[in-house]
Amino acid sequence: MSPGGNNVSYLAHLQLQVQVSMMFGGQSAVEVNPKINVEELKSFTSMSLYIKLQKDNPQLAASPDRFILYLGNKNAKHYIGLAIKNDNLVYIYNLGGQDVEIPLDAKPVSTWPSYFSIIKIERIGRHGKMFLTVPSLSSTAEEKFIKKGEVLGPGSLLNLEPENTVFYVGGVPPDFKLPPSLNLPGFIGCLELATLNDDVISLYNFKHVYNIDTTTSPPCARNKLAFTQSRAVSYFFDGSGYALARNIERRGRFSQVTRFDIEVRTPTDNGLILLMINGSMFFSLEMHNGFLYLRYDFGFSTGPVLLEDSMKKAQINDAKFHEISIIYHNSKKMILVVDRRHIKSVDNERTAMPFTDIYIGGAPAEILHSSISSHLAGSIGFKGCMKGFQFQKKDFNLLEEPGTLGISYGCPEDSLMSRKAYFNGESFIASSQKVSLFSEFEGGFNFRTLQPNGLLFYYSEGSDVLSISMDRGAVVLNASGTKIQSSERNYDDGKTHFIITSVTPERYELTVDDKKQSKKNPAKDRAGESLDSIKKFYFGGSPLRTQQANFTGCISNAYFTRLDREVEVEDFQQYSEKVQTSLYGCPVESPPVALLHKKGKNSSKAKGNRNKKVGRDKDKISQPSTGLKNLYQEVNMQRDPQCHLPMNPKATEHAYQFGGTANSRQEFDRIPKDFSERAQFSISLKTHSSHGMIFYVSDQKETNFMALFVAHGRLIFMFNAGHQKIRIKSQEKYNDGLWHNVIFIRGKNIGRLIIDGLRVLEEPFGGNANTWQVTEPLYIGGVAPGKAVKNIQINSVYSFSGCLSNLQLNGRSITSASQTFSVTPCFEGPSEAGTYFSSEGGYVVLDESFSLGLKFEVVFEIRPRSSSGILLHGHSVNGEYLNMHMRNGQVTVKLNNGIRDFSTSVTLKQSLCDGRWHRIAVIRDANVVQLDVDSEVNHVVGPLNPKAIDHREPVFIGGVPESLLTSSLTTRNSFIGCIRNFMIDEKPVSFSKAALVSGAVSINTCPAA
Repeated sequence: MSPGGNNVSYLAHLQLQVQVSMMFGGQSAVEVNPKINVEELKSFTSMSLYIKLQKDNPQLAASPDRFILYLGNKNAKHYIGLAIKNDNLVYIYNLGGQDVEIPLDAKPVSTWPSYFSIIKIERIGRHGKMFLTVPSLSSTAEEKFIKKGEVLGPGSLLNLEPENTVFYVGGVPPDFKLPPSLNLPGFIGCLELATLNDDVISLYNFKHVYNIDTTTSPPCARNKLAFTQSRAVSYFFDGSGYALARNIERRGRFSQVTRFDIEVRTPTDNGLILLMINGSMFFSLEMHNGFLYLRYDFGFSTGPVLLEDSMKKAQINDAKFHEISIIYHNSKKMILVVDRRHIKSVDNERTAMPFTDIYIGGAPAEILHSSISSHLAGSIGFKGCMKGFQFQKKDFNLLEEPGTLGISYGCPEDSLMSRKAYFNGESFIASSQKVSLFSEFEGGFNFRTLQPNGLLFYYSEGSDVLSISMDRGAVVLNASGTKIQSSERNYDDGKTHFIITSVTPERYELTVDDKKQSKKNPAKDRAGESLDSIKKFYFGGSPLRTQQANFTGCISNAYFTRLDREVEVEDFQQYSEKVQTSLYGCPVESPPVALLHKKGKNSSKAKGNRNKKVGRDKDKISQPSTGLKNLYQEVNMQRDPQCHLPMNPKATEHAYQFGGTANSRQEFDRIPKDFSERAQFSISLKTHSSHGMIFYVSDQKETNFMALFVAHGRLIFMFNAGHQKIRIKSQEKYNDGLWHNVIFIRGKNIGRLIIDGLRVLEEPFGGNANTWQVTEPLYIGGVAPGKAVKNIQINSVYSFSGCLSNLQLNGRSITSASQTFSVTPCFEGPSEAGTYFSSEGGYVVLDESFSLGLKFEVVFEIRPRSSSGILLHGHSVNGEYLNMHMRNGQVTVKLNNGIRDFSTSVTLKQSLCDGRWHRIAVIRDANVVQLDVDSEVNHVVGPLNPKAIDHREPVFIGGVPESLLTSSLTTRNSFIGCIRNFMIDEKPVSFSKAALVSGAVSINTCPAA
């Protein structure tokens, strides 16, 4: 139970991390749930565990060779294992060919002590390594042993199948057949799992247990401090646990000077360090983007106070220990000190600290999801190590505090390494090391991307260049002009791929996912390379001028053969240069959720399902499914030969502009079947607006929903989990008019908001994900009238004003909108007042307060981009109509008053499509119609209808549904260009208040000429 409520699901999670051994008797076995995606073990595998032999057991003396563990496929192909053979600890792995056996003969098992030792096995590509650490209980001395090996033949990947993978510890069930190298009697003694690829694992997170009774064979006790760094009491937080110290005044008193001290060590960007709550009053110290962020409110009349390291004086997330001190002086001054250096201080109203308890490293979900969440930079638990927590210089043993959950002793070095990096297309990392790049060299790494092009690795020295890059989906090795390209071009699929490059005096080789290409080395007798020199190389891009753009995606588990040390995985945290790079997390999803749009068709065509009867009710107005076509940035776009301006202004490719009306939007009527299990969406956006809806989907009653919107310039991802609303908010504002890439995901038990690949915000939640169902349509850029007000604040319900592009839903591009309302391409360059009707087609239906009856005057200005198109159309149910259109530069008004058609036209001497504004006026008085275009006037007198009725029918501007056009109207195209200063009977008409804006129409904004 966690403080403040029932937290059964959380306690169930904690069993995955129980740091307790199990006793095995030779016939025992545990099938462990590995708690990891086996794809992550493919190129790199690391596992650590504690081991203690039961040396006084006669069975062990009679048969000392013993099985320890097996992780691999059920068919005994592709696996890793541990065993005791011939008095040696033996690490065995198989990558599809022959076994590799690495015996640790430097420390025979018979010489091991009668307490726990720690084993670590590691494999990177074909290279394997085993470590044994034997501690001393009487001193800080430790014995350490290392042995390595490698696959001699082909093969460098551990190909495990998720549904066919088993993880047995201590023994195996009778019906499982081990490979010959591991087919030994079961282990006798105690084993305790520690980590698998840096994640904490436990034997108590098992699928099955065979012949183990902890009551008759209790676990062995382990000295928890024996393996901690420098034997100081450190605590490891994995991001899900926390410590709770209640009644902290039992150790010290709040006084004139109140002080909190703690040391932290982490490679992550964000995390909660300290939190105190008393009703609406709070104190929170967080790490935000690698720097400290302190916010507090002790009941101040002016509201919360913020103290943050805005000058970025002390970066915390460099995987080194940092001493943090918070000093509250005279109940009115808060002081932040890092590594004994003053960072910042702030004054507040004189008020004593009103707290009794303190959370460290995290807090229960019910607290993080309460009203306090609006004051936090993020609701993310701390991942890393802490030590030395003090209140008023008094120590606390966090594991002895009864409210503590899910933390452990020690500070495992592996958990603090940064083996992966995310690059955003403008970033890179660099290091200088002793490598021989053109002599005897081997290197490898994983990568994941959705971009077909980008520089993965780069080194240059004079004319010598060694680079690895993506080129149209293929991988290319360039070694001083010799190029080797992968046989396939599908490596931009968002999945993890593994590259190995090798250079010998004879050959260059490139291997991608075990598919090898090679060429002879033309510089076989290369001379002049200094083998002991330090060389600088880059991952993800380069500040130097290269032919390739920088990489967008993730690189992980990189290794090199180096001259001064063994093969090991690169710790990017130690690199000397890190530019715009995130070393924690990888937002490229698989199946892919695109950060950037992949090239492809992006069009949708109008559907022909239209209702010929048109009424005043908005729901009865025909709404054609007008989509938007591709636009490109070429200057020489399609042009009407009679027009000065191109038909399509310069626009951003695949990007659409929303706003101008409260319900500007696109609607999509297809939602993936798996959307209720994992809803993931990616989009690029730019805006200057402080509020607006970007994405919304719900069920019919809007009980279940999911939304992304802007509020006060910040991005907010919101959805429900049962009756609870989960809200994830960005700390920064993103209404800066720049493009930002956003991914938001509703998983089975976690929500995630990722911004520009460098801001990863997460929020866990409970509940049954299977009960979450939504229905079409899916709204982009805004919602239909009346939608979303149940769940979202009204300012953000209105349409987003700005541009959106690169829409992907559950890994698939969504391009074919079923309906579009007031959406145009995202035009570049200056703009001016007016309403723009794009070449994709669309129209405005005027508000019902405006009508064209038997007597009216309409005046407006146009700047066309096409010489033909409908300007205005009114249609009644009895067949009467009034239509104004352009045809080859001539303006015509044609109408039918129930007797017959009649019309009048004006043709200007100069072109109507000359890129300038032109004034048009039409005046009707019963059967007389006058047309005025730039003071050129014509009129017509039609037949008088004595039974004429002054109907109030919809008025369409800029276009009209095909079904409402009679066969006698020769111009049926929509108008392309701008309209402004529209007036009926001397009253201004606001298109932003229109009854309907359908299709590609931009209200109140026109691309300038």
